[in-house]
Amino acid sequence: MSTQEIANRLVELCRKGDYELCFKELYSPDAVSIEPNDNFGARRAEGMEAIKEKGEALNAMIEEMHGGSVGDPIVAGNHFSCSMMVDWTMKGMGRQKMEEICVYKVEDGKVVSEQFFF
Repeated sequence: MSTQEIANRLVELCRKGDYELCFKELYSPDAVSIEPNDNFGARRAEGMEAIKEKGEALNAMIEEMHGGSVGDPIVAGNHFSCSMMVDWTMKGMGRQKMEEICVYKVEDGKVVSEQFFF
């Protein structure tokens, strides 16, 4: 798959909330996930098992999801980015909206890194 095809598919799956299929279908087993802080368990997660654990830690912090959105991807070479917004109630923190820019790197037809800016 080209970077554009991967970007389109990732956005499609994220809009459906099908993150498990997104990771299984589009990510390299050695992918790296980078957060701006360690709010969700780890600032840097290496490998799909660590990324899965980070996602589980985040899900455990969510009391209720109220909505969200994913912007269209912008592709440049083997990178792409998109905006994401979530409207959620976090346990002990109340309801809040979080907006972020997500940047992905693709090599050999798979996402090898994701980095989030919020």
